[in-house]
Amino acid sequence: MRVHRAAAVPSPLEFAAPTSSSDGRQSRALAAIDVGTNSMHMVIARAVPGGAPEILAREKLLVRLGSGGEDMTRLMPDAVDRAVAALVEFRHIADAHNADVAAVATSAIREAQNQEQFLKRASAEARIEVEVISGTEEARLIHLGAMSAVPIAGRPHLVIDIGGGSTEVVIGDHAPAALARSLKLGHIRLTDRFFAGGAVTAGAVKACRRHIKSSLAHLAGEARSIGFDVAVGCSGTVAALATLCAARRGETLRTVANATIERDELDAVVKDLVSRPAPEDRSDLAGLDPARRDVIVAGAVLLRQLFKALGIRTMVASTGALREGLLLDRFSRRDRAPDDGLHHLSDLRRSSVVALARSYHEDLIHAEHATDLALELFDETEPIHGLTIADSELLEASGLLHNIGRFVANSSHHKHSYYLIRHSERLSGFNENELELIALVARYHRRSKPLPSHHEYMALSEADRRRVRTLAGLLRVGIALDRTYRRSVERVAAAIGEDSVTIDVEVASGADVGIELFTARRSTALLQEALKRDVEFRVVETAVQPQRFNHPAFRPGAAATPLGPTEPESAVLESPAG
Repeated sequence: MRVHRAAAVPSPLEFAAPTSSSDGRQSRALAAIDVGTNSMHMVIARAVPGGAPEILAREKLLVRLGSGGEDMTRLMPDAVDRAVAALVEFRHIADAHNADVAAVATSAIREAQNQEQFLKRASAEARIEVEVISGTEEARLIHLGAMSAVPIAGRPHLVIDIGGGSTEVVIGDHAPAALARSLKLGHIRLTDRFFAGGAVTAGAVKACRRHIKSSLAHLAGEARSIGFDVAVGCSGTVAALATLCAARRGETLRTVANATIERDELDAVVKDLVSRPAPEDRSDLAGLDPARRDVIVAGAVLLRQLFKALGIRTMVASTGALREGLLLDRFSRRDRAPDDGLHHLSDLRRSSVVALARSYHEDLIHAEHATDLALELFDETEPIHGLTIADSELLEASGLLHNIGRFVANSSHHKHSYYLIRHSERLSGFNENELELIALVARYHRRSKPLPSHHEYMALSEADRRRVRTLAGLLRVGIALDRTYRRSVERVAAAIGEDSVTIDVEVASGADVGIELFTARRSTALLQEALKRDVEFRVVETAVQPQRFNHPAFRPGAAATPLGPTEPESAVLESPAG
């Protein structure tokens, strides 16, 4: 049976993995790349047992990937050229360290309608597969990076990262955070809109402040209701302003790590910056990188408005940000010992999936049992579908969430499930492509198969379309085999033949699974198409029915009964499983 663990999520400072992998081999170094709107960063490190990773190299290149792109809806050809050239250089450095590479892209790529142009060139020319991550995932990784650099774990804290295209705001006292938001406010985005070419006027400053204030209104209320004791700032804009504040005190910072920004100091710096109309007027500001002279005003005005809206009096600068969070996250995923159960979702991913399901009153006992059966079929049919453990994680998430659309309406609830999953800000640990696949597998858990008229499905690569068909086909059968919500089918196995797959359905002694088998046989078309074999069923009776207490609904702090209604038997033959 599938083993479910409720292990505590380790703190980021515990994420440094052992230097040896589970099979005893020395772990390779890892290069974490942040493809940002303004700059691209890479940090290469090696895991150290019981301690922080050993940093081998750091690289930063200014690319301005999000500049001049019609509010970042399109990537300009010269920006793509610069970004790809930077990745090629990063690849050479990573290869010199014999390092694995993990790369993520944020706002500029996330919002660009022509992102495929960059992603394909990155793969072909730099041999780097770049993951486009959601704003929520970006906030999560930034939070991990900040906690690795500033001792804030266990204390109520606020983390702010001002990037070129977006600003991430996180509040909590540990991981995962209580609040994580990504706002379409960034120093390049605001510069392009209000301070073209870096030129400043009094009217533009007022307009910029009004825009930021309106964008922060809802967040400010949420943040104040949660509260925090310490504020931490990440990335280049915060580092530049911390340096300028120190200069006003007559200090020269050797590092911005743990440097402070006081509200009155920031007020003075902003007043000075907005009084300088052109970028060249800022050339005498001590410690200001010449490459930031045109965008520092927008970043400074934004940070000042964040101080005001969130009630910040002092901010501590962190040298840890997205790339460090990515490094820790990937070490944790790559080097941990594999599960000896059949459960593949990490604690972080699973907790966010379960939390989202519960928020829509999903019946997690049924959802998890059906998902267990689908995952067992995934493992049993692996020799013919050829998918990986990463794909099984997507199947598990889709299975747990497939019915949440019923919160909106029972009619067409599979379509509502797609929308709720795709637009949720609460799913942590998944990139944008993974969220799309999870949502589509949930969308196709019943009734029609994917069609050429389904635009979201057709926008996928052929490999991803095959994943969706296979995973949705497996999920349909798993759901069907718990059609009466009684968990009468305890486990499944599969015998693979040249032209058929025979699914052994193991049932409790004396259990009647006639409805389950009837529904399952009606739900095999998509799986048969994906596996290119007929699918048949064979009942195998077990002598003793084991108790199952592994469902989220039975865990400490959860409701003692299913969180959603059990479907009446009178309704079970109305439509295929769902």
